[in-house]
Amino acid sequence: MKVILTGDVKPLGVRGAVVDVKDGYANNFLFPKQLAVVATPGAMKQLEQQQNAKKRKQAEEVANAQEVAAQLEASVIRVPAKAGGNGRLFGTVTNAQVADALHEQLGVTIDRHKIEMKDGIKALGTYPVEIRLGNNIVAKSAVQVVALK
Repeated sequence: MKVILTGDVKPLGVRGAVVDVKDGYANNFLFPKQLAVVATPGAMKQLEQQQNAKKRKQAEEVANAQEVAAQLEASVIRVPAKAGGNGRLFGTVTNAQVADALHEQLGVTIDRHKIEMKDGIKALGTYPVEIRLGNNIVAKSAVQVVALK
């Protein structure tokens, strides 16, 4: 019996897979636990439509992420911070401060956990950062720390 898995089933496959199983296994295990449905022509067509919609959505997300990456790579993020006379900061510049500066300057909302800085920023100057945008897209930008006036 051909069935479409509606959930991940360890020995058979992942959600959306079309597999051939014995009738008893389908009737006694998969159907009662709602892990599969019978692979009728209508169900197959619906599965194909869902997969196409998923592909379109993923392509749109990749395009948006690439657009944001280009915008981030073309700009320098300015972060004001309190500093002493020798250029050392009182504290460090955090990922949250960089995320807030991105939102204020570029209108881009990025989770602070997606911003990677090699070392803590503890002095005035320009520092490289990497921003993970998802779908294996990483934007490399620069953070310029300026003295707060």
